[in-house]
Amino acid sequence: MTSARPATSHIDDVVILGGGLTGLFCALKLAPRPVTILSASPIGEGASSAWAQGGIAAAVSDEDSAASHAADTMAVGGGLCDEKIVRLMTEEAGDRVRDLLGYGVPFDMDLEGRLQLSREAAHSVNRIVRVRGDMAGRAIMDALVAAVRKTPSIRVVEGYLGEELLHEGRLVTGVLARRRGDRERLAFPAHAVVLASGGIGHLFAVTTNPPEANGQGIAMALNAGAVIADAEFVQFHPTALNVGHDPAPLASEALRGEGAILIDRTGRRFMEEIDPLKELAPRDVVARAVFAETLSGRGAFLDCREAIGAAFPERFPTVHAACLKAGIDPVREPIPVAPAEHYHMGGVLTDANGRTSLDNLWAAGEVASTGAHGANRLASNSLLETVVFAARIAEDIQNQMPNPRTAHWPGIDDHIQEPTRRNQVEREAIGLLRRAMAAGVGVIRDAEGLTGTLAVIDALEARCKRRSIRNMMTTCKAVTASALMRRESRGGHWRSDFPQTDPAFARRSFVTLKDVEAAVVAARDSEVGRAAVARLALESGDET
Repeated sequence: MTSARPATSHIDDVVILGGGLTGLFCALKLAPRPVTILSASPIGEGASSAWAQGGIAAAVSDEDSAASHAADTMAVGGGLCDEKIVRLMTEEAGDRVRDLLGYGVPFDMDLEGRLQLSREAAHSVNRIVRVRGDMAGRAIMDALVAAVRKTPSIRVVEGYLGEELLHEGRLVTGVLARRRGDRERLAFPAHAVVLASGGIGHLFAVTTNPPEANGQGIAMALNAGAVIADAEFVQFHPTALNVGHDPAPLASEALRGEGAILIDRTGRRFMEEIDPLKELAPRDVVARAVFAETLSGRGAFLDCREAIGAAFPERFPTVHAACLKAGIDPVREPIPVAPAEHYHMGGVLTDANGRTSLDNLWAAGEVASTGAHGANRLASNSLLETVVFAARIAEDIQNQMPNPRTAHWPGIDDHIQEPTRRNQVEREAIGLLRRAMAAGVGVIRDAEGLTGTLAVIDALEARCKRRSIRNMMTTCKAVTASALMRRESRGGHWRSDFPQTDPAFARRSFVTLKDVEAAVVAARDSEVGRAAVARLALESGDET
C-alpha cells in the first residue's frame, strides 16, 4: 500500500473533495467557516459544470411555478423521482439563481432587466436561465472561482487526487489524497467531509465529460461502506458531435429548443415517427432514436440551417467553435451527431440535506443520488440540483457544528505537477474498460452484455495496482451490476431483453459493496463471463 502521512497536525472543520460547481458553491455558502477544497486540477478546470451549455432550470417568470417545474421533472423521471426532494429543489431554485447573480454570474437579461429564459426538451414553458446562449457553465464557474479566490476562509489545495475516505467503522474522519505526479499520499483529517467529485463520464468510450469525471467519489464511498443508489441510470446525450474527438463536443439541447431538427442522411426527419414531442422528447427517447439511425447506417444529423442559420455564431458560440474545429459549418450544413455518456442519475445515496449513509460524510452534485432525477434527468436540472443541495449541506454543517475554528493552515506544497505516466498495462486496461462499458452498458443493454462486462472489469482490475484506477473499476462494477439487477426498461436504463417497464421495479435501487461483489463473482463464474474474459485475452494479447 502507498505510504501516507498527515497533511497537517490539526483537524479541519470541513474538507470538500472537488473543485467544480458543487465544491465551490458549498465552500462559499459555508463562509466564513474555514474550509479546505481538494482538487486534482486547478479549481474550475476539469469540472463538468464548466462544460454545461444549457443553463439552470428555474421557475422565475410570472407564467411559471415551482409546482409546474416539479411536475415536468417527475414526468421525465420514470416514476422514480422522490417527490419531496423534487419539490424542495424547484421551490428553492429562485433563491439559488439570485445567489449566483450575487456572485457575479452574468445571466442573459432582456431590455427591461428581467432574466431571459429559453426552453429545452420536456419543459412545458421557457424556464432555462442562460448566459450568451450556450456559455452558462463556463460563466458560472468563472464567477465562483473569482469569488472563492477572494474568500480568506477558503483554502484551495490543487493538484491532489482523493483516493480513499479515512474512516473508523461508519464514522468518516477525513480524506486520503495523492499528489498528482507523485506516489506519496497525504491524510487530510476533518470533522466533516463533502464529496463533490463529479460524475462517471470518462468511464465510457464516448462522453461529453472531462477526463476528471471518472467515478472516484462513488468508489471511495462504496469502499468505506456507503450505500449507492440508482447506479444503473445513465443519461446519454443524444447530440454529441460525431467527429471522433475525446471528449465529444456537445451540440446543446438548446439548439433543438430553438427549432433545430434531427434528420438522417437523406433528409428524413426521423423523430416525427417516434414521439409526439419530436426533437423535444425526453433525452432517453431521442438518444435511442439517434443510436438506431447511426447503427442502421443512415446516420443522424442536427439540422440548424433554417431554425438558427446565420445567427448561429452569435447565439451559440461554443457549439459553433466546436463545429468549425471539426471542419463543419453549421450555418450551411447539418451537424453529424451520436449519443454520448453525459450524466449519471445514480450515485452516493443522500437525504434532503446531503447526508450519506455514513456519519460525517455529505455528498452533492453528480456524485450524489438525491432522488431528484429518478430514472431520467430533465434538461438543465443538474446545475440546479447542484447549487440547491450544496447550499443545504452548508446549512446542515453549520447547524451541526455551530462554533467554527479559526482559519489557520500550515503551508503545503500544492504546485501542480504533471501527472504520473501510467504504465502500459494500466493504459491498456483503461482503454479496454471504456470500450467495454460503451458496448455492454451503453444506450441499449442486455443480460449477456452486462454479465460479460462485469467479468471483463474483474479481469482488468486484477491487472492494475494503482488505487485511482482500481476506483474506476469499482464504480464500473457498481453501475453494471445495478443494470443487471434491474430486469426492465425505465428512463435512462434500456434493456433489449426486458423492453417493457415493469411495475414490480417501480422503486429506487440500492447496493453496497457486498452486493456488487456478489454480482461480480456470479458473472465471473458464468459461461458468458468466461467467454467474455477469453475474448478479452485475445484482444489484449494476454496469453496467460
